[in-house]
Amino acid sequence: MATRRYTWPDGHWDWPIHVTHKHGVRCGEMIFFGGQVDLDSAGNVRNPGDLTTQTRAAMAYIRVILAELDADMADLVKLICFYVHERDEDRDRLLAAVAAALGEGPGPVISLVPLPALAYEDMVVEIEGVAMRGTDGARLARTASNAGTPTLLPAPFSHALRCGRMLFVGGQTALDADGVVEAGDLIAQSRLVAERIGVLLGDLGAGYNDVVKVNRYYVAGGTAAEWEGSALAVASYFAEPGPAATGIPIPALFRDGLMISVEVTAVLDEDGDPRPRQHAWPDGHWDWPVHLPYKHGVRHGNMVYVGGQVSIDSKGAVIDPGDLVTQTRTSMANIARVLGEFGLGLNDVVKVTAFYAGNASAEVLHDNLSIRSSSFTEPGPATTGIPLPCLAYEKMEIEIEVVAMTD
Repeated sequence: MATRRYTWPDGHWDWPIHVTHKHGVRCGEMIFFGGQVDLDSAGNVRNPGDLTTQTRAAMAYIRVILAELDADMADLVKLICFYVHERDEDRDRLLAAVAAALGEGPGPVISLVPLPALAYEDMVVEIEGVAMRGTDGARLARTASNAGTPTLLPAPFSHALRCGRMLFVGGQTALDADGVVEAGDLIAQSRLVAERIGVLLGDLGAGYNDVVKVNRYYVAGGTAAEWEGSALAVASYFAEPGPAATGIPIPALFRDGLMISVEVTAVLDEDGDPRPRQHAWPDGHWDWPVHLPYKHGVRHGNMVYVGGQVSIDSKGAVIDPGDLVTQTRTSMANIARVLGEFGLGLNDVVKVTAFYAGNASAEVLHDNLSIRSSSFTEPGPATTGIPLPCLAYEKMEIEIEVVAMTD
């Protein structure tokens, strides 16, 4: 296991149940923190329903985590904001509150994922992310790009950012320069968004083949038919063996007519040479019902990305339909199998993100959080748990992705 540091700052918010997870993990230059929320140290929601105040509190918690790991807000490279969307201006209020905590740019990329509810009642925002700081304490040089993106984010956010060998592209959508949706259906928007990602990567000296992880948030009601068309459209831009991937259905995006948001992570050595990478697909592992170029795990250097692991079989049929607890155990076992292909184990994991079927219910969160947590030896990785009305297939209850690091 690679040398790493963990942090749980004094007085930091806590879950109502004990977990092995820590709020932040640093391994070399990479710093990961789990979803930060406006809870207190006893697990109670503060400022119920107040998006702006809860966002400020989450950003304040992030600042403390970074400081404990010898970094600061200027080292942020990526943020994902899961938030309860009730009105059109919620997105702008969220962006303004996050931006106010960042300072000058070039700032991080950002993905915004609107949802009907989060894990606890009256909690309306959860923010996870990645920061990078040199092992010698020096700030790392970064290059931002907004190439080919007609609708710019407010300062200091970047649409794409390169920091050392890591490249991040925030959630891209199909809006034009006037904020109007350019393409009318999910498949057309999927292609348009994938093309915009290619332009951003190219502007930073990379390409589709350098991508190690794809996250796709698409508007759908949780059927395989809805998942399939968009999955094939985005996947067509990647050669086999391709990146790890996660596809998450959500009820809506921030603008009527928007159907998809896609974000990617890529890795490319600073001299521009593509370092050899390894791919994992364990024998007999589960598969999608249509062929995709994606692999379950991708390793580049000391970074390992495992795509969303679920409880389905090698033919794409859901196992233990409707059973959250058993599906959580199966998903964690699948993660362990993928990591094992690289000679790694669960204790090499630095970040976990779980998407599960549910609403603002502590009971449902704790049902899967306790299983995820018990899979790790304390101190465990940073974690985020996000409830959804449904997942990609009917009766699928949970999808879990991880990042691991090794020497």
